[in-house]
Amino acid sequence: MTFLKTLISWYSNNKRELPWRQTTNPYYIWLSEIILQQTQIVQGQPYYEAFIKEFPSIFHLASAQESQVLKLWQGLGYYSRARNLHATAKYIVDELNGVFPNTYKELLKLKGVGDYTASAIASICFNEPMAVVDGNVYRVLSRYFGINTPINSSNGAKAFKQLAQQLIDKNNPAEYNQAIMEFGAVQCKPQNPNCSVCPFQNSCVALQNNRISELPVKIKAAKAKKKCFNFLVLVSEDNKTVLEKRNGKGIWQNLYQFPLIETQQEKNYEDLLPLVKEHHLLKEIPFELTQYNEDTIIHRLSHQHLYTKFWIVTLNAPLANGIPISEVRNYAVPIVIGNFIDAFNFQ
Repeated sequence: MTFLKTLISWYSNNKRELPWRQTTNPYYIWLSEIILQQTQIVQGQPYYEAFIKEFPSIFHLASAQESQVLKLWQGLGYYSRARNLHATAKYIVDELNGVFPNTYKELLKLKGVGDYTASAIASICFNEPMAVVDGNVYRVLSRYFGINTPINSSNGAKAFKQLAQQLIDKNNPAEYNQAIMEFGAVQCKPQNPNCSVCPFQNSCVALQNNRISELPVKIKAAKAKKKCFNFLVLVSEDNKTVLEKRNGKGIWQNLYQFPLIETQQEKNYEDLLPLVKEHHLLKEIPFELTQYNEDTIIHRLSHQHLYTKFWIVTLNAPLANGIPISEVRNYAVPIVIGNFIDAFNFQ
């Protein structure tokens, strides 16, 4: 059997029943693909279902406030996806009368849509034979054909795209694309794949040469930067606190956070107290400072590691410009702050 026939046969017997596989509506496919970028299905599916319920059409999504979208996205990370999702929905509604572009080239023009997402939508919704190449596809192809070219290099991206395009079933590109992604996710897994039951065990170059653990090849990323975040959780006598909106570019753009003191090194109570006293919200205001978490919370992102401490600042006075503590959960916040809010149990 050829690679294509073997792959499709495996898929027909092993594919998972997932909600976005029951439709060719480009809105639903686009939404699922954006959510599943950098996110495993087990985590992403509840978000997909929540978005479909809250925003059943692109018109509903376009008319929402960005804060609503970010709040519903909370916990998924990579928040630029959510901001691009909302911006693109508004563009399609306002400029394209709510009609999705129906070709790969036109889809690529949408904000937040790259080669992979454009290929997925074009093939699944419009039957255009454009091959998807994601982490699963890189892994399957590099192992099966024994390819050493680093997948995160420009040469690698080009070579794997060309190979994937040669292999795609031009008569049924949707099934092929979903099959090879599913095979990588379920069968040809990153760690400890079950090669003994793999339908390609007699033709896989990596298996024949005992190189499964070596492929795919990836250039090591630069070492993540360390940042130290000290969040000041103000609690006033009239049960108010302060949340500030993050402006400017960054991973948490337009999300809310407690007042932040960023330092180059981790600070203990004695080191941080003078900085807190100089904070513009607390100058000449009596307060009590208490460290909430004894152990530093390390929040690991792809390019930086955040060493996070929360400090409770108790004010024996009202807070004129604060928000009621009862409303804290209404704001879209980064997951590390959301976890704190849940644990601290604001009343």
